[in-house]
Amino acid sequence: MPNILITGGTGQVGMALSRMDWPKGNYLYVPGSDELDLSDEIAILDYLEASAPFGAIINCAAYTAVDKAESEPDLATAINADAPFHLACYAADNDIPFVHVSTDYVFDGTKDAPYTEEDPTGPLGAYGASKLAGEEAVIRSGAKAVIVRTAWVLSPQGQNFIKTMLKLGRERDEIGVVADQIGCPTSAADIAETLQAIALRLLAHKKAPTGIYHFVNGGETSWHGLAEYVFARAARAGLKTPKLNAITTADYPTEAKRPANSRLNTAKIGHDFAIQPRKWQEAVDDILDILIKERP
Repeated sequence: MPNILITGGTGQVGMALSRMDWPKGNYLYVPGSDELDLSDEIAILDYLEASAPFGAIINCAAYTAVDKAESEPDLATAINADAPFHLACYAADNDIPFVHVSTDYVFDGTKDAPYTEEDPTGPLGAYGASKLAGEEAVIRSGAKAVIVRTAWVLSPQGQNFIKTMLKLGRERDEIGVVADQIGCPTSAADIAETLQAIALRLLAHKKAPTGIYHFVNGGETSWHGLAEYVFARAARAGLKTPKLNAITTADYPTEAKRPANSRLNTAKIGHDFAIQPRKWQEAVDDILDILIKERP
């Protein structure tokens, strides 16, 4: 069984992947940034040359500071576009599968329906542009690759919307949350299961599908709707909750523009890989079960 390189092991999806059960014989390499600096081309090439041969790569690493990317576009591009290219070229040269995580931010959010893989891209800021460049670089490498776009990633670990809401609920009596951005809250654990299933399929079948796919949990809501759901659960558990006000994107200006529509159509991944996402409410419940139980 192959050695599998997982980048981004300290992120939400990378942590979930490294904690999963894998078929016996698979050995996971999950280097930290001190071992593998994805902003440095030479460091990437040196790491790949010095390591045991890999049988597959799952690239979860990314520069995800959406607003900061506006002032650090070169660093965002180095991590989100250049690094995937070098990793994918290694995969192509060694004829191994490459699975890469991308984002809804490659779209401009103006479509009035969930985005399909065939829809035109049009990122609004430096982060989205760097992720789109990463997709293009992976395709250009010629690797046997699957690119998985996802959105609104949530988990009990790391920094994310649910943890922020619970923190603000403890600290404030009233908060405003944006209600005019629509998307699909998605569990990092569910994304990890999807990436694992795809990687194992690519390893087992030389003619397994490749290309771009969308994966998010089922259904849709706004950030305000998600906050309502979180605080309803928190209140039932006896936690302090704030008064929640619906605000607009214009009421909460940020350095980078966010897509108003982050919904992704998952029909293609269901057809090609038989992956059927569960509803976002079920995924969020699993996360809240852990966070509420762990509350201080």
